[in-house]
Amino acid sequence: MGVMSGLALDRLCKIYHPRGKAPVLAVDKVDLAAGQGEIVGLLGSSGCGKTSTLRMIAGFEDVSEGAIRSGDKPIHTLPPKDRGVAMAFEGYALYPPLTIRDNIGFALLRERRPRDEVAKRVAEVAGLLEIADILERYPPTISAGQAQRTSLARALVRRAPITLLDEPMSQLEPQLRAILRARIKDYLIAHRMTTVFVTHDQTEAIALADRIAVMEQGVLQQYAPPASLKEEPANLFVASFIGEPPMNVVEARLVDGPVLEALAPDGSMAFRVPLPASTAMALAQGDRFKLGIRPHRIRLGEPQGLSATVLSNQWLGDQLHLALDLGNSFLVAVAHRRIDAPVGSNVAVTLPPAAMHLFDAESGNAVLHGLHAREAVA
Repeated sequence: MGVMSGLALDRLCKIYHPRGKAPVLAVDKVDLAAGQGEIVGLLGSSGCGKTSTLRMIAGFEDVSEGAIRSGDKPIHTLPPKDRGVAMAFEGYALYPPLTIRDNIGFALLRERRPRDEVAKRVAEVAGLLEIADILERYPPTISAGQAQRTSLARALVRRAPITLLDEPMSQLEPQLRAILRARIKDYLIAHRMTTVFVTHDQTEAIALADRIAVMEQGVLQQYAPPASLKEEPANLFVASFIGEPPMNVVEARLVDGPVLEALAPDGSMAFRVPLPASTAMALAQGDRFKLGIRPHRIRLGEPQGLSATVLSNQWLGDQLHLALDLGNSFLVAVAHRRIDAPVGSNVAVTLPPAAMHLFDAESGNAVLHGLHAREAVA
């Protein structure tokens, strides 16, 4: 097993200088630390800076500012081969003249590991990734999904101090991807491998990562365990980005009562949330906010609920998505049972204040998670 180590990024920046164009700040002062054996996901939309961050750790991109440390050792000035990093490339980068077996074991053979040890480790990781039957074939003869698993196997087999995975399962069919996620996580945990992986798939990030770094426009928005990203998002971007369907968000203002008044797009009152005095004291009368509630936290069909009009009713095989008009505001609710609510009919909805999130209307930063009040009223 390789030397085990944590990873730290200290105010890491990447500035690109395209010829004839203004400089582009792709990664902006990212601070991030991963403990020994921790699995970290870099999650964000295309162009958010996650791949540039990964490539700087690997040494394939120069660091514009800041530092990268493995344990207590700065590695950002070292060549890639000296960083103790194993990487699975999104583009695979396999050696065409070598068999799949030799592609996977190449780094171990180069380190002059005993051949029986190499054979054992290659067999283990090939079985893990369901490619044991192609070990004697060559890269030009295998599918894109098999090539991606070969690249992944080549990184995992090294058990390096730092393992980097770039969209490691993007070419795989959903069923196989779900099976391999669990196996890969068990393997990483068993060998205490400090791992950073890039993905745009939040399901993959939540399934694999101990903590997730959500990035947007080069800025680290939040770095936290998956449950915290859902229940305590740092800002409106994270709240809306994490979760499927996304969080419902409406305009709101604090009025006398104390009451939080949710507003429809036309400025009319949609519904009201009575607040306890202790909560209201932290807010200013008349202040504008963004009020959020996740679709699966909306309760349906309770006798004391507010009346909402059904705009669409979709059963997705394991859950129901209802689009609702509540006081001219648009909400999506999720249930894990079928509900007889045709389009145009009314359904009772309950919005638990304890499940609500409040964000500053200007900055988008979180103000409160859970309003801890009585139920919402019309």
